[in-house]
Amino acid sequence: MSYAAVLGYGTVGSGTVEFFRKNKAAIEKRAGQPFNIKYVLDTRDLRGTEAESLAVTDFSVIENDPEVTVVAEVIGGATFAYDFAKRAIKAGKSLITSNKELVATKGAELLKLANENGVHFSFEASVGGGIPVIRPIKQCLSTDVLQSVSGILNGTTNYILTRMENDSITFQQALKQAQDLGYAERDPSADVLGHDTCRKICILASLAFGRQVYPESVSTAGIDKITLDDIRQADKDGYKIKLLGAAKRVEDGVSVITAPFLVPKSNQLANVGDVFNAVLLEGESTGDVMFYGRGAGKMPTASAVASDMVNAVKTNADRSAPLPWVDSGSQAFVKPWQSGTSGNILTLE
Repeated sequence: MSYAAVLGYGTVGSGTVEFFRKNKAAIEKRAGQPFNIKYVLDTRDLRGTEAESLAVTDFSVIENDPEVTVVAEVIGGATFAYDFAKRAIKAGKSLITSNKELVATKGAELLKLANENGVHFSFEASVGGGIPVIRPIKQCLSTDVLQSVSGILNGTTNYILTRMENDSITFQQALKQAQDLGYAERDPSADVLGHDTCRKICILASLAFGRQVYPESVSTAGIDKITLDDIRQADKDGYKIKLLGAAKRVEDGVSVITAPFLVPKSNQLANVGDVFNAVLLEGESTGDVMFYGRGAGKMPTASAVASDMVNAVKTNADRSAPLPWVDSGSQAFVKPWQSGTSGNILTLE
């Protein structure tokens, strides 16, 4: 019998608890043993929720319980989450997270710590929600030399741009629609200014090129300055405007950027609309490989978290396994992006 703890009972945390309840038989079959959630950590009163009988407010209860072998961190941010992550790993518990900020800023450190303690540190849900992209890069494409990775990594901004294009409405009108439908937060700055996409492309670039890429080293712009005139002109010229996170291998390093791009209509990414995400990889041997689907949402993300949890239970981490990426030790590793431009919008080559 194995037990897990879930840190945080927001959208993803509650989805993870619900996913375990609905799919208990399939989860235990995949895990090869009885497997359930023993604790849910949250500072709020969880009475009346599905997690009522599992609720704890003190992380040390989880940290010191030898029955708990897997901890799923879905709190978000990089303060409390970072402290809990380190403590869980040092206590010999595998760490699963959907926290893109944590992985983008502390990934190399936590990977090294997990390797030293013989446990898993897995983060499939941190990029693309339920789209399986992290594990395929780590495993299926691990022997290829990846030349570039780019993608539509934020469903909110993709929805806004799609509505501007299809309905001929302004950025502010499309943003209001997204907020009314629950696709955008009341404060949408992390999405529309590109910070969310930046964190995700940093994770993908670190994984693809083997060295930590930090968000602060990446030039980042959002879609808040995109106008209807920009959309219309792009259409006339044979392009669609998409907010992309993009990274490519260059001499002695990697070039990474988050920005609005003019994407040729012939490119696979141009036809990814609404809240959908897509990641396009270019391998030296495999050529182009694309992953597509819903990049966020309660249950798709919970599914990815649960999958990592099951994988941690059924397999043992190899202490001598090579790390997916290491700290580059130098901001110079990230080179300026070179690309054609059209006003303030880059052109995807």
